[in-house]
Amino acid sequence: MNSSGKAPRIGVFGGAFDPPHNAHVALAEAAQAQLGLAELHVIPTGQAWHKSRTLTPKEDRLAMTRLAFGDLKGKVVVDSREVLRDGPTYTLDTLHELQKEQPGAQLVLIMGADQAGALPTWHGWQAILGIAIVSVAYRALSTGGIARFDPNMLPNLPAGARFEALELPAMDTSATEIRRRAALGVDISSLVPPTVARYIDQHHLYRSA
Repeated sequence: MNSSGKAPRIGVFGGAFDPPHNAHVALAEAAQAQLGLAELHVIPTGQAWHKSRTLTPKEDRLAMTRLAFGDLKGKVVVDSREVLRDGPTYTLDTLHELQKEQPGAQLVLIMGADQAGALPTWHGWQAILGIAIVSVAYRALSTGGIARFDPNMLPNLPAGARFEALELPAMDTSATEIRRRAALGVDISSLVPPTVARYIDQHHLYRSA
């Protein structure tokens, strides 16, 4: 408990970060500003069970994540536990570990609306909802509206599941498009933090063979 008697809120923001880009950073900043977090754990995934493509080596993704998020204000922890874990990476395992490490904390799992809609495909998704509040990032659309996710549409939603909203500005950045541009030698400096752009260039990532 903190001095106010409330459990400290620990944000959990995971992803492939292949590469981390400006929209990822904007989401982390929005989470810090809106969610009342004591700290934010940014966690690059290890062996992603749900990815059909082969990820860039974990050492590179971890290094880029540290570059992208290392200068954010507030307490941000670039958490390497998943890239160091053997076997498939499951969010549920990570939440269990954090719960043991910080038993008095309230975990807040941060994700986009598309990920929230796919929650029933996640390993142990109902158990996840018993451990963490899910903060769903809603991105403003170019049409002026906002893409909304309705948790009541999830099948077999556990009683007591908790969701909250995280509002984001309109940003169309995607890691897929960044990798495509990098492979073609097109400039990506407007889409990723400068330190990440330099890392990608220096290590010849995403280049066509």
